[in-house]
Amino acid sequence: MMQLGGGGQQLLVLSQNMKSESGKKVQQGNIHAAKTIADVIRTCLGPKSMLKMLMDPMGGIVMTNDGNAILREIQVQHPAAKSMIEISRTQDEEVGDGTTSVIVLAGEVMTLAEPFLQKGIHPTVIISGYRQALEDLVAAARDKIAVRVETNDREALIGYIQSSVQTKMVKRWSRTVCEIALDAVKTVSFEQNGRKEIDIKRYARVEKIPGGAMEDSKVLDGILINKDVVHPRMRRKIVNPRIVLLDCNLEYKKGESQTNIELNKEEDFMKVLQLEEEFIRRQCDEIIAVKPDLVISEKGVSDLAQHFLVKNNISCLRRLKKADNNRVSRAVGANVVSDTADLKEEDVGLGCGLFEIKKIGDEYFSFIIECKDPKACSLMLRGPSKDLLNEIERNLQDAMQVTRNILMEPLLVPGGGACEMALANILNEQAKSVTGVEQWPYKAIAKSLEVIPRTLIQNCGANTIRTLTTLRAKHATGQNYSWGVDGEKGVLADMQELSIWDPLSVKLQVYKTAIETSILLLRIDDIVSGSKKTTGESGGGPQPTGPRPMED
Repeated sequence: MMQLGGGGQQLLVLSQNMKSESGKKVQQGNIHAAKTIADVIRTCLGPKSMLKMLMDPMGGIVMTNDGNAILREIQVQHPAAKSMIEISRTQDEEVGDGTTSVIVLAGEVMTLAEPFLQKGIHPTVIISGYRQALEDLVAAARDKIAVRVETNDREALIGYIQSSVQTKMVKRWSRTVCEIALDAVKTVSFEQNGRKEIDIKRYARVEKIPGGAMEDSKVLDGILINKDVVHPRMRRKIVNPRIVLLDCNLEYKKGESQTNIELNKEEDFMKVLQLEEEFIRRQCDEIIAVKPDLVISEKGVSDLAQHFLVKNNISCLRRLKKADNNRVSRAVGANVVSDTADLKEEDVGLGCGLFEIKKIGDEYFSFIIECKDPKACSLMLRGPSKDLLNEIERNLQDAMQVTRNILMEPLLVPGGGACEMALANILNEQAKSVTGVEQWPYKAIAKSLEVIPRTLIQNCGANTIRTLTTLRAKHATGQNYSWGVDGEKGVLADMQELSIWDPLSVKLQVYKTAIETSILLLRIDDIVSGSKKTTGESGGGPQPTGPRPMED
């Protein structure tokens, strides 16, 4: 509503079913929404973190302390809360770790902006201070705190990865998980023309098989597929197989739409059947010409094609996913062929040492293993239950992402809140050179960084104020960059001695995402939300003409 003139009539600007909020009420609401989301997963930080149990709409249960997995299952109404959930997903996709830290830090940065808004400081001034602090923060972390490490030392690498896995549910099997993660990432890493590529999502697939012990999990030097051969007389074990990969049907072609054929004589029907048989025979002859031992198709294989393949002692798997076929292609050196007429000798994969089918539990699995220099692999995970396997997979994905980050950019910073305290101390020193009102928001970023060590201490059940004050005093000398909180005991410790390190790329992504999101939310001063009209709603007055109001 808007008022016109000195006490004149009111003018309706927005549609009646639109709701508008503006000014301080919106900023207050955004801050409280961010704080609420941060409080939900605050207890999930550190090695003494608690688990959350969530039930999804389908009735499935998720038990985890992974920030992204928790927030993915939560349904929220407030738009600022949705933005907070989005940053956790961004963090997970970008660097794979730090999903809990980013939410906790963003919530703290938003909370510390509240007193400035109450004092009447304009959001633009607060944002300017935050931006400057972020730039100085990133520069200080890279130049003063980060340590370059050697990526060829396997034991040291496993130690670095272990420090990220220690906060997860799988810390009992941390050594096994770290070795699996390192082997998988080293397998799929690929260097071409001086450019390094590590595509975990596409080429390192986790196969979860309930049963057995966690210690039975391993990285295969090849591919594992949940399939059996299509015919019982086909070979189930082949040494050094010649593999052909197809992306076409080994069946007669069906019409695009409904096709009707009118037959006048019985001979015509026999002729149609003969044409179908000849078509499949021609396809099979083209395959047999390159002398394969194993044919893998993304599409169907008819009974007649199976008959021809069995006669020539060729095993066959059908209806593989495209992603699985691409992985097999990369592991054995075969090319995926779209038409059997195009098959050549160079399309045959010769890189596999053994094809074998094993029965695990009630299901059959095809092992395409002992590959020479595979650039794709399968990770076989064993465990007592599906819920535990799902959580192990989430933790393993984090471990693989951390490994990839270290190999791509081998710079580490001390963990356990040491990096945050060191940066807070550096920012407090640099704040003295910042002039004007911007100095206060600049210092607020330094104060917000302390939320990470503070939360670690709280989750251990230690004395927060005393421990944090002692840690602040340690860092005040400017030398003890590596002193932080021992997340197991809640006491101060040198992270270098405990060998607790975090990749720099993860930390920088946490700071950038958290502060940039806070800046974005602080710039909002108006929320207009449209609600759909309920059916059958009709007013007594005249219906408005012209374009309809925008609806959500």
